[in-house]
Amino acid sequence: MMFQIREWFERAAASDMSSGILMIAAMLASILFANSPWHEPIAHFFETDLFVGVADIKFARPLEWWINDVLMVFFFLQVGLELKREMKEGFLSDPRQIMVPALAALGGIICPAVIYALFNHHAPQYMNGWAIPTATDIAFAICVLMLVGKSIPQAAKIFLLAIAIFDDLGAIVIIALFYNQGVSVDLLGYAALICTALYFLNKMQITGFAPYLFLGAGLWYCFLNGGIHTTIAGVVVAMAYPMRVNIKKYSPLERLSHKLKPWVDLVILPVFAFASAGLYLGNITTETFTHTLTLGIICGLFFGKQIGIFLITWLLIKFRIAVFPKTVRLVDIYGVAVIAGIGFTMALFVGKLSLPGAMQEEIRLGILCGSLLSALWGMFVFRFGEHIHSMVKPRSRMRI
Repeated sequence: MMFQIREWFERAAASDMSSGILMIAAMLASILFANSPWHEPIAHFFETDLFVGVADIKFARPLEWWINDVLMVFFFLQVGLELKREMKEGFLSDPRQIMVPALAALGGIICPAVIYALFNHHAPQYMNGWAIPTATDIAFAICVLMLVGKSIPQAAKIFLLAIAIFDDLGAIVIIALFYNQGVSVDLLGYAALICTALYFLNKMQITGFAPYLFLGAGLWYCFLNGGIHTTIAGVVVAMAYPMRVNIKKYSPLERLSHKLKPWVDLVILPVFAFASAGLYLGNITTETFTHTLTLGIICGLFFGKQIGIFLITWLLIKFRIAVFPKTVRLVDIYGVAVIAGIGFTMALFVGKLSLPGAMQEEIRLGILCGSLLSALWGMFVFRFGEHIHSMVKPRSRMRI
């Protein structure tokens, strides 16, 4: 029985669609419970302190904090492992392959931020949330592509994955640079020593994860009290973990990623979605929908992402810098740009970092509406792409 459960667990984790569907279910369940008689007990449950420690040494934080600052570290560890694999042996290892999705992702970060700022420039207290609509939720995006059908060109899927990789990298940089407060020089000095120790573990080709986990816990503590967001510790440990070692035929990094992926995709992200997406509809009014914070996020995700990604890609095609296979039509690129507007997980996470405890209903409403619009319009574009393509008749053909 346990073997069958484990086998199902690993098989489900191997499919991005499974993760996406599970997170959609967690999101819907969160909204359902938020509008049920269990709303108050569940909210109180996530606010309840969880104690960890031995004897007189105890560490207490609300359960929601443990989800955001501990569980999500493992999500960023998984993201970091994927980034390192791509940089070493994958898509990002070839400089010729990097420029197009990198520039497209940059456009997909800048344009939503600008649109958000245009809506909220008159309210400085909301400007810190400019990064909320800049993120793409790759699990949801891939899930939408799978739901549309198998007729989507493989190159278009690869293009979306490449954009998402750079998007994750951009999110990591944004969190590291803009959402850290009260930096402690002493603790950052200790963090630097731990990073040096991680470097030597890598050079010694140590593949056991226990030493990395131990040092990562120390790094997490230094970041927690030193002003750097704790999730960055996961990325640092991922970058230190060895991709290849001389005495092993397999990749230690890929093996660790394979073991970590089911827990991240099927446990951590759904738990985060359930804890973060709950939106009490009883408090939603016309003012909530028309609030500049809500509109800035919706328009940033829906319009900003597709304009930024598609415009940059189209210009690269126009000037013959980018070339895609003949199977990829211009409407496919547009569809990818639209679906990249599904922000959800990372957007919710950045929303909590940028505007903690303030305007969370507007933030959740904006993210849910912007992501839903992007998903529905993206599905429409791919579903009726043939008709759109026959009307547009693009001259350029592209190849990755």
